[in-house]
Amino acid sequence: MFLNCGIGDPGKQIAAASGTLGVTNESVQEMLDTAEAATTDATREVNQFIQYMQDHIPDIIAFGIKVLLALIFFFIGSKLIKWIRKIVRRSLDRTSADTGVSQFVDSMLKFGLYAILIFSIATNFGVESSSVAALIASGGVAIGLAVQGSLSNFAGGVLILILKPFAVGDYIVVPKEGIEGTVKEIQIFYTKLATVDNQTVVVPNSILTSNSLTNVTARPERKLDLKVGVSYEADLKKAKRLAEEVLLHDPCIIQDEEVRVFVDSLGDSAVLIGLRAWVKTEEYWDTRWRLIEELKLLYDREGIEIPYNHLVVQMKASTDGKKNQL
Repeated sequence: MFLNCGIGDPGKQIAAASGTLGVTNESVQEMLDTAEAATTDATREVNQFIQYMQDHIPDIIAFGIKVLLALIFFFIGSKLIKWIRKIVRRSLDRTSADTGVSQFVDSMLKFGLYAILIFSIATNFGVESSSVAALIASGGVAIGLAVQGSLSNFAGGVLILILKPFAVGDYIVVPKEGIEGTVKEIQIFYTKLATVDNQTVVVPNSILTSNSLTNVTARPERKLDLKVGVSYEADLKKAKRLAEEVLLHDPCIIQDEEVRVFVDSLGDSAVLIGLRAWVKTEEYWDTRWRLIEELKLLYDREGIEIPYNHLVVQMKASTDGKKNQL
């Protein structure tokens, strides 16, 4: 025996339900027509998309192959560029070229080769070379106006390599900009310096070419100039002789060069003795600090006073026999 669950014509059921809810047959029919139209539109759009994909599958596959080939070509080109740069660097090293020149040439080579690589990929994969050239020409004007500072930095880098006011490894000082440090890299647009506390300072090349700078380590030898004050009551000749012995016995002082000890000036509270000698540039600061310490200890042992500023109070006796402080 089977039970009738009441499943019958949906339209009749909806009509019955609508009658129960007080909805007319016309509104129900309108809802059904709207749902049917929406379903039809969605089906049509899906079919159109499927048909479009079926019609353009060869084009999509061809485009994907082009993209894949472009990526492979870029990967191979990048490896080739690294290999060329390595060969050029080794060639420059064999010719004993300046480190700054090697770094600058390497930066230029990298920039130029990657530009050629991208241009080749664009032209070989469907982009007209004339269009690329026109784009580069029009974009070059706009970029040139926008990067005038960078162009001046580039020109400054070229001047640094040609005129060679400094090289990699030199210690330079730019007083006007408050910049100083050891040159580590000379690149297309910037020069990197390392300060004494191992901070990296990136300086635009235009600043280095448009300002006066001091190359502290340009020469292999550097003059050491010290001044030490002794008391007016001290034995001046003995003080000079002791200072000269310190210079003559120091292992870092170049004895073939002039070594002089002299009275530099008569100060308000001390006689200033000057010491001049030559040392290797890389030994300058260590030698300077060591000599100052040795002179102080030696003068202390020999009883030669190194005066310092102090206040002297004198007492004057008054007419009534008492002393008044001045």
